[in-house]
Amino acid sequence: MPTWNTPKTRNLLNAVLQLKSQDEARRFFRDLLTAEELLEFSRRWQAAQLLNQKVPYTKIVKVTGLSSTTVARVQCWLQGKLGGYRLMLNRLGHHAHASPHSRLKEA
Repeated sequence: MPTWNTPKTRNLLNAVLQLKSQDEARRFFRDLLTAEELLEFSRRWQAAQLLNQKVPYTKIVKVTGLSSTTVARVQCWLQGKLGGYRLMLNRLGHHAHASPHSRLKEA
């Protein structure tokens, strides 16, 4: 399996770090990705937020349209060593164990 941590991916990540606003991010990611890819990423991020709130898989599948396999994968990454989801959830103030119902209303 090829590694994803390559000079090309590091170059992309450096470009992402140069974005200064949501508008810049929206424009860059829309040029970089297809509309469906953007929607997929947003659904995975939504799943991470819902999993963090202890929302059951079945509800997450229904709300996001993701497969149960993808939700399970997001759960693995949420608990994984790299901690990318956890980092962003903490940075954005998404605290675990808050009311799952408040998360579903935002979804």
